[in-house]
Amino acid sequence: MSVEPPRSDADLLRASAQGDAAAYGQLYRRHSAAARALARQLVRGTEAEDVVAEAFTKILDLVGRGGGPEWGFRTYLLTVVRRTVHDRSRVESRGLTAGEFEDYDPGLPFVEPALVGLEKSLIARAYLSLPERWRAVLWHVEVERCRPAAVAPLLGLSANGVAALAYRAREGLRQAYLQAHLGSQPRRECRPVLGRMGAYVRGGLARRDSRLIDEHVGRCEECNGVLLELADVNRGLRVMVGPLIVGPVFGGYAAALAKGTGGAAGLLRVLAVLRRATRRRRATLGGGLAVAAAMTTAILLISADQPTGRLVAASPEIPPSSAPAPPPPSPPQPGARPAPAPSPLWPGAGPVLVPSPLWPGPRSPLAPSMGTAAGPAGTSPGQARLRAAIDPLGALVRAQPGIVGIRLRNDGDAPSGELAALVDLPKGVTLVPTARLHQAAALHGPAGTADGWACRPSGGGARCERAPLPPGQGTAVFLRVRVDEKAPEGAGPALRVEAGGVRVRAQAEDGVRASGAPARFATEGKVTVRAVGNALLTCPEERVGCAEARSRQGDQRDNDLWPMAPLDRDDDPATRSSSAARLVLPKGGRVVWAGLYWSASGDRAGPIRVRPPGRRSYVTVHPSNAAVRELPNGPAYQAFADVSMLAAEARRSGLWWAADAPAVEGTAGYAGWSLVLVVTDPREPYSQAVVLDSATVVGGPRRRVRLPIGGLTPAAAPARAELVTWEGDAGLTGDRVSLGSGALTPAGGDRDRANVFDGSATGAAEMTFGVDVDTVGAELGADPGLTIATDKDVVLFGAVALSVRARS
Repeated sequence: MSVEPPRSDADLLRASAQGDAAAYGQLYRRHSAAARALARQLVRGTEAEDVVAEAFTKILDLVGRGGGPEWGFRTYLLTVVRRTVHDRSRVESRGLTAGEFEDYDPGLPFVEPALVGLEKSLIARAYLSLPERWRAVLWHVEVERCRPAAVAPLLGLSANGVAALAYRAREGLRQAYLQAHLGSQPRRECRPVLGRMGAYVRGGLARRDSRLIDEHVGRCEECNGVLLELADVNRGLRVMVGPLIVGPVFGGYAAALAKGTGGAAGLLRVLAVLRRATRRRRATLGGGLAVAAAMTTAILLISADQPTGRLVAASPEIPPSSAPAPPPPSPPQPGARPAPAPSPLWPGAGPVLVPSPLWPGPRSPLAPSMGTAAGPAGTSPGQARLRAAIDPLGALVRAQPGIVGIRLRNDGDAPSGELAALVDLPKGVTLVPTARLHQAAALHGPAGTADGWACRPSGGGARCERAPLPPGQGTAVFLRVRVDEKAPEGAGPALRVEAGGVRVRAQAEDGVRASGAPARFATEGKVTVRAVGNALLTCPEERVGCAEARSRQGDQRDNDLWPMAPLDRDDDPATRSSSAARLVLPKGGRVVWAGLYWSASGDRAGPIRVRPPGRRSYVTVHPSNAAVRELPNGPAYQAFADVSMLAAEARRSGLWWAADAPAVEGTAGYAGWSLVLVVTDPREPYSQAVVLDSATVVGGPRRRVRLPIGGLTPAAAPARAELVTWEGDAGLTGDRVSLGSGALTPAGGDRDRANVFDGSATGAAEMTFGVDVDTVGAELGADPGLTIATDKDVVLFGAVALSVRARS
């Protein structure tokens, strides 16, 4: 007795095109759960079922007219679901009718404003260039992570056949990716390496050729990034292609997919959608819609819960499945008001509260820790519609301070009610009390009142309250927290917002981590970042070659080659070591926040003396945080202090002096300092700024370190980064930095992207032995993260200040 194998999606589509209602009913049973999982991320309650029904109806009409997909039914369906939600929102917001929409091809990815540029990424271009059958198997096996046995019926193959097809598709993807990279005009010396990298990943090269590629990628950041992509195309597919097809809610969709169910109850809505179609739309679709209606009526006679061919009565009273899930935000609305400058509230402790009139769009789902939610879709005219998001900035790291960011926006056309935001923090994470904000009150007014917000500890988290939010406006709250050294890893912070009768929820997926870069400060507005610094130890000037090295000449530019001695350049006889750096503020700008970092060889962090522009005497600054790390030449420390008051009082560009940081002198010793600032700039677009610090050793056993940058919303957006790094040696090449878009070239020093940490610091003219303060510009990757790599050197990475244009 033989068992007839199930028909593939392609077979069912061909049969549906010929009027086989049972075939389309089987497609519905196979894929309605996925459509519902996506729809429930975008709209609420029963509207999700309407969206699913309308999407299936549209595809049924296209198939009946000879269009639609051939193999990749799932991705085609998900694209139509997203477009259906988008079209519905346009009808509600602009009063359009269905016949007034422009023509579109639902087979093409529908890119939302928050993800513009994603379709241009090399991995996405490579995926879209593949045959449809290959795209289908990669989507199911790699993106949705289905087992081959579950995918087999969809493709009309055995489980082993699916595995073999997936292998060929992955190889095809690698080759397409390499071709796309070669088309982007890489450097001449990279071309032969890229041409053989596919065989290298498969292990198909001779040992000599493999060794040549090893040597090349060891010194070439771009080719090393290509190699990492090729070796892990699965991650690339989920990171880039998943959101390209599903949108900013890919994380929620993937989690909900396993819980979806299908049945005749949902299929009944297909017919209801057809009945509600306008006469104008019927005339536009012509006979195709009539055929679709007839087929749908036939399908309704086949229960999704019964074997194909068994007839049951179709009752309109069957209730649809409507368990709602809180959806993430819809695309940002146009016409947002210009953003005022951020509140420079003193960030020493407690909540840092700043206005955020623009909603910068949902964070790229490629780093899915951003939790988002929206109020009821389809809000009637004259009502508020809230969207909420919560996420740690940078990372919540054990035994470290951190920041949790909350963003709200009212997309309705009426003010919200009084806002009450209830924050549940993970176990071991507590809100920093606001009692130490008295200095902020003296400088900028009462604490806790920025943009009308007031926050206090509540239970295991915080309660923040605010007056009603006007329509079309947004607001942000940044809560300072402390993470216990024994805090468990797990789920991220959760948010519940109540405003009159409107309630929304959001949860961040990223919780406490064992390592990472916690946020020191965060804000939004017309802001940018700046950093300057200098060394406090140098080569002895009486030694031959020292003057040459100080002017960045010769081959003795490493502190390992000199008995390092104090550098003393000020006119104060009381200082033993001193140096200056010139800070240039943007025209019309002012200081929002300033942090002082200093580091030196030795295991004892102590105070440093600082003299801002306009002061005649030094001010002693004590560290509020200090960390000691072990380097090849012995221990080294990094210290930090908030100097926002000093910087705000200076109010101008000019020379900043620092002196007498504790340091161990002698061969291979180093000492230096850096002033890191967030400043307003009237010429900048609305931006987000965050300062992350992490005294992390890079090199030796850890040649490459990647620090995730959570809480930033843009994808493919221009960014500026100020990097503070210690113990870099100009003579040891192979230091590279990336923000997700290839190796970056520093703005100062030797300007060598293969030797970023070359003893140069912004604001200082001479060689800064062991001290690097570098500015880099980049297009922020869709999965934001800072990668630091070094082949030969060992450095202590200190801090990064990042400003990135926010999408509105």
